[in-house]
Parts: sequence; structure tokens; C-alpha cells
Amino acid sequence: MTTSLRIGLAGLGTVGIGTYKILAGQADMLRDRCGRPLEVVAVSARDKSKDRGVDLSDVRWADSVHAMARDPDLDVVVEMIGGADGDAYDLVRDALDHGKHVVTANKALIATHGVELARRAEEKSLTLAYEAAVAGGIPIIKSLREGLVANKVSRIIGILNGTSNYILTTMEETKRPFEDVLSEAQALGYAEADPTFDIDGTDAAHKLSILTSIAFGAEVAFDAVRCEGIEQISPLDFQYAAEFGYRIKLLAIAEEGEGGLLQFVHPTFVPAETPMADIDGVYNAVVVEGDAVGRTVYEGRGAGEGPTASAIVADIADVARGQAQPVFLTPVAKLQPYRQGDFDARRGKFYLRLSVKDRPGVIAQISRILADRDVSIESILQKGTEADGAVVVVLMTHQSSEKAIADALAGIEALDDVMQPSCRIRVMEL
Repeated sequence: MTTSLRIGLAGLGTVGIGTYKILAGQADMLRDRCGRPLEVVAVSARDKSKDRGVDLSDVRWADSVHAMARDPDLDVVVEMIGGADGDAYDLVRDALDHGKHVVTANKALIATHGVELARRAEEKSLTLAYEAAVAGGIPIIKSLREGLVANKVSRIIGILNGTSNYILTTMEETKRPFEDVLSEAQALGYAEADPTFDIDGTDAAHKLSILTSIAFGAEVAFDAVRCEGIEQISPLDFQYAAEFGYRIKLLAIAEEGEGGLLQFVHPTFVPAETPMADIDGVYNAVVVEGDAVGRTVYEGRGAGEGPTASAIVADIADVARGQAQPVFLTPVAKLQPYRQGDFDARRGKFYLRLSVKDRPGVIAQISRILADRDVSIESILQKGTEADGAVVVVLMTHQSSEKAIADALAGIEALDDVMQPSCRIRVMEL
């Protein structure tokens, strides 16, 4: 009889239990597809007594992550603890050091320690797989490492955080402010009690840095990602976006720039008629542009029990079949040191929302500051006066550099007639 692949599951939260359900419930199908049984023989979590809705009586309980990492009866350890350091890092490092394959759903861990852990895995000819760490059930890691292996990638564009996408979608549909929709998302379980990583772009940045390494053959550089969150977005911005023919999405983008790579996460005006604009709610999407294949688009649920567990089991199946490859597609020894491109030189169109006093000459002052920085105005809108006497002025620029826009906004906000901080949203033509 073919030897079983012996699996240890570390972390029995929503995703851990979802993974166990698939492995147990689809055991016969997975055995036939993988050529050998996939058997969960050990689990580990903080609270052994907790009722998790599944029968774990036949599975051995590991008292600690260290015990699981050293367990001689395990072939693969699945890490679903979370966090860049602590128990998650210790488990993955020790499991690799003790000759075990590792599957993880932990984007923060891979974004922070991925190169080090990949080196450990490759030195021992072990698998370190992390499909579930990026975009949930969308097989984007496999697509980059397998289906698109013949392509030189020029750009990746992604909606990689379902929480922020849900908030933006709901704000647009209901015309309610950010704070109200965030509270609702927390009540519904779509946002954490501390949603900082979701709304400030950090979660998307973790995922983007992983995709960048695979696509461009560079070392993972999470710290190089420029992040702007969605906190400053107002219902007014959705109104003006629609007038200009756009929708607002939090995009994660990696591309070749002047002098090196550029990685950034920021709210973006996306043309309303494009597929990316139709990604709503908790869904994710990724666009990959390759020299041979052109543009490819991937869409699906970015989180949740089923999609994430599906991706984890897909990685376990690869281990069972003996399908091994370098962790970041390019062997660690051949990954290029990350070269940071010149972000200031990046060019594009910009949407600017300003709140100014209703006085003659204010628009002329703003226009002069923009002209002095070589920023050309494509269109300008001004509608009514608000209760505090402010006038909202909205500008759409022609192609301008990041530095020119930043310098212009600094000059504009120094004016006595500007009443509130400005809002800047980049415009992407897909």
C-alpha cells in the first residue's frame, strides 16, 4: 500500500478547521488525485478543550509548536498560527531544520522572513509552500511559478485586501462615511477589532512583496512598498469618480521603474468599464502582464475558510506528489538584491480634492502653484459652498510626476485660504 503523507496542523482557527474538513471529507478523492493518502496525524492549538465542531479524537495533540516541529512521525507541517514572528516563525524554522516540508498561509511571515526560510528549505531539498498567503483561493502563486514561467513580467496589479475592498464598495453604494462603514464591517466580521493592517495597506503590501519577488526574481522587500490607506476617502470622492468615469479601488502595484523596481499600495481611480472596477465586496483580483502572454486576469474570494483552506490543500497535494521547485521560482542563491526604483519620477494622472475659502482669486493661486511645478490641469470642478463656508474644488491633472504633485500640494496646503488637508488619488488607465 502507498505510504500516507503524514500531516500536522498548527492552528485550529477558521482556516485550520476548514483545512481539516477538506482533508477528512475529501480523503478518497485526494488520495486518487495525489497517488497516496493524505492523513492528519497531529494538531496543535492554544486551547485543547475548545469545541471546534469537528471530531479530533483520533488525532494526536501536540503540546507545543516545538514538539510538532520535532515530531518524527510527520512529513509536512501546516502553519496557520499567523504573525511574522513568535510561534509561527519558530515552528516553520524548526520544522525545516528537522527535515519537514512546510505549508503556510502566513503572508507576514513570508514577507518578513521568506528569503531566510527559503534558503533553509532549498538547502535541505524541502518544500516551503504558501499559496494561501496571497489572494486566498486564487491560485496566483502557482500561476506565476508554473503557467507563466516562460514570461518576463512587466507589471502586477492587484486588489489584495478584501476588507478594504468591502469598505470602499459599501461607501460607494450607501454614500456613508468611512468610519460608519468600518464599524459595520467589524460588526459583520469582515474587519478585525484592530483593522489597521487592512485599511492602511500593510496587509496588501505583505502580499505584494511576495508576488514581486516571484515575478521579478528579486529578494522580498516588504519595507520597500510605499503605502497609502483608505482612511482619507470621502463619499464625495466616489461622486466625483463617477462623474469622471471611474471607481475607487485600493490597488497594489509592482512594476519596473526608473532605476529599479517600484512597489506601492494606494487608493486608485480605475476606469469604470474595466474588469478590475467590477471587483466588489470581499473579492480579490490580480492582473499580470507578461511579454509572451500579454495581460492575464485572476479573480476570486480573497479570504475565508473555504478559499484559504482550498489553497492550503493544493500545496499539501503538491508535497504528496513530490512536485518541488524553488520557493520564489528563482533559486534563493540567484535572487537579485532588491533595487529600489525612483518613485518620485513615476508619472501618471492625479485627482486632487481641495477644501478652500470662498474668496476671489483662490483658484488662480492654486493654478499658479500647479503651473510653477509643471502640473497641467485637465479639468476642474467646483460645486457649491459647504456649511463652514468652504468650497470643494476638484482637479484632474494631465500626466505629472509624483514629485511635482507632492511639491504642488505642499505649496497649496500652505495657503491661508486652504481649510483642510487635500485628498490625492492616483488615476490608472488599465
